[in-house]
Amino acid sequence: QVQLVESGGGLVQPGGSLRLSCAASGFTFSRLAMNWYRQAPGKEREFVAGITSNGGSTNYVDSVKGRFTISRDNAKNTMYLQMNSMKPEDTAVYYCNARGRPNFWGQGIQVTVSS
Repeated sequence: QVQLVESGGGLVQPGGSLRLSCAASGFTFSRLAMNWYRQAPGKEREFVAGITSNGGSTNYVDSVKGRFTISRDNAKNTMYLQMNSMKPEDTAVYYCNARGRPNFWGQGIQVTVSS
């Protein structure tokens, strides 16, 4: 069975950092590009960051460029999102998914940036 499980969320102060993980199973993780999305209250789910299957290329929404870093470890079937210099507007539920796989989504994990 396909499974994507996010972890590492929580509460952080503005300017702080969090590292999210997405553990994948039930499919050949190393063959698929992966994405992070987020959804803030009252807003549409938005793309945050993406990474190609071998980690060779990444892309980000403008609002997180220079602050967030997406990466992956295919040997561990895990994707990461390092979030630095966090802002209150980063508060959202964060989801991982496999690009091109509409049904491959994690359950989401809460990230709250607040003092």
